Amino acid sequence: MSEQGTDVDADPESDTQIDTPGDADISTEDTMRARAGESRIKLWVLLSANRLVVTGALALLVFAAFVVFGTVLYPTFQADIQTGDTIETIFSTMLGAIITGTTLVVTISQLVISQENGPLGDQHQRMSSTMDFRTYTSDLIDRPTPVDPSAFLRHIVEGTKRRAKALRDSITEHDDDQLRDEVDEFTDSLTGNADEVIEELDGAKFGTFDVLFSALNFNYGWKIFQVERIEHEHADALTAEDRELLEELKTMLSMFGPAREHIKTLFFQWALIDLSQLILYVAVPALIVTGSMLAFVGNGTFTGATLGTPTLLWVVAGAFTVSLLPFLLLVAYIARIATVAKRTLAIGPLILRDSQR
Repeated sequence: MSEQGTDVDADPESDTQIDTPGDADISTEDTMRARAGESRIKLWVLLSANRLVVTGALALLVFAAFVVFGTVLYPTFQADIQTGDTIETIFSTMLGAIITGTTLVVTISQLVISQENGPLGDQHQRMSSTMDFRTYTSDLIDRPTPVDPSAFLRHIVEGTKRRAKALRDSITEHDDDQLRDEVDEFTDSLTGNADEVIEELDGAKFGTFDVLFSALNFNYGWKIFQVERIEHEHADALTAEDRELLEELKTMLSMFGPAREHIKTLFFQWALIDLSQLILYVAVPALIVTGSMLAFVGNGTFTGATLGTPTLLWVVAGAFTVSLLPFLLLVAYIARIATVAKRTLAIGPLILRDSQR
């Protein structure tokens, strides 16, 4: 989903005035969670929660489901599992899946790393584009562009806040009551959202999800639309100075888009590399456990019962869960990456989700 955007009813090529949204449509909630119209628990699991915690929770769920299925839903499984064929079938399949999955993840890592490789000319072009963007940003925020990602985004948000206040101060003396009211409400909404994001970005460290999550809370695209709408609908009442302030505000808001997308791209690369490392780490014990189950566990290896459940079932459930850890890590990380990617498909003032229209 794109967190930004607008829903325009009029043909942009016609002279028909764009429908003016009601007062409630000018302001927006200060956080993505409040704007999403979805369960906070769902968003916490998909985005905010530590990926290792999510992986652990999934592993516990798999283990519990395996034991419950083997004792309650499919009682004959306790007899079937005593045969070597059942264990061999389960873990020989898992052995192949682990090797194949690990190879796939290594391939993904190579693709991510390959994006950083290239001839000298390409590297020079990347550097030139980066420095041009930093210079332009420095001119807008009236200070050297920070090197820390969270400070970089924070200064851009602070710049939009200053320009919004300057616009409101300029509009204060206007005779047009509707213009003053709309600018006041828009400025209050923008500054409230900016304060929330600035507070969250302060001290946030790149490598964690905090920086990107805070950036997602700033719905810059909707704000760009409001600037354009005010400029269009109140063209006759605006002075040249007012239009200049509106353009400066729109330019500052527009700078947040590519800045956030750049941080998002870097975070995706960082997360995929972390994922690759973790899967490689857990693949080794998963292979050891899976191979041990094939080589050493069979009929008569574990006898008796623990907590009323055959000990062999506990062992098989635990080994199966360990063998699934590489896949569960993949699920936990890709769930977050896919959710962020879906919410930021569009750059600029476009809305793709019904809850935001």
